[in-house]
Amino acid sequence: MRGPLTAPNIALAVVTAVLLLVLVNVITVAAFALDKRRSSTGAWRIPESRLLWLAALGGSPGAFWARNRYRHKTRKQPFVGRLQLIAMVQVGVVAGLAIAFAF
Repeated sequence: MRGPLTAPNIALAVVTAVLLLVLVNVITVAAFALDKRRSSTGAWRIPESRLLWLAALGGSPGAFWARNRYRHKTRKQPFVGRLQLIAMVQVGVVAGLAIAFAF
């Protein structure tokens, strides 16, 4: 059994979650940059489904940043719509958790 919910345990969980989110966003940005480079050279591409999974795992801020930074996947309408849907669901989950833990 795990220890009680004490301030140090909660702080450790928050720090761990933030570090994991930073890591997945760095990986997401790198994947978009690599895919953009490969699209310019005609090399093997990273599947859109993999890019969307990275966004769904928490990398949506990195995905939006990389799209703008590298001007990549900005006109692919099915991709853009799916990425926006993922981000909306994530915002809803975060808002729901914030409300739930506020009371």
